[in-house]
Amino acid sequence: MEDDKVFKALADPGRRRLLDLLCETNGQTLGQLCASMQMTRQSVTQHLGLLEEANLVSTERRGREKLHFINPVPLYEVFHRWIAKFEENRLGLLHDLKQALERDAP
Repeated sequence: MEDDKVFKALADPGRRRLLDLLCETNGQTLGQLCASMQMTRQSVTQHLGLLEEANLVSTERRGREKLHFINPVPLYEVFHRWIAKFEENRLGLLHDLKQALERDAP
């Protein structure tokens, strides 16, 4: 199931960080991504492979460079299937309450 691959990819904080980096600046090279990560080039490559397998990242060759791009479609599909069915208003109110309680906590 495709959702399983997406959830597995999102389960790791390093992969979520890579997605955040691509969201900030889409179309980065492996070297650019490695410069912002505190892990080896091999680890970043493995994480990108899992993100590609989940269809969360696509790549494009431009000359000698391989650029990485975020693909938000699988995230939207997961959101639509697993999150949107809950009332957004109710979730918003719960989120606001949680933020207020955390702010007021000693």
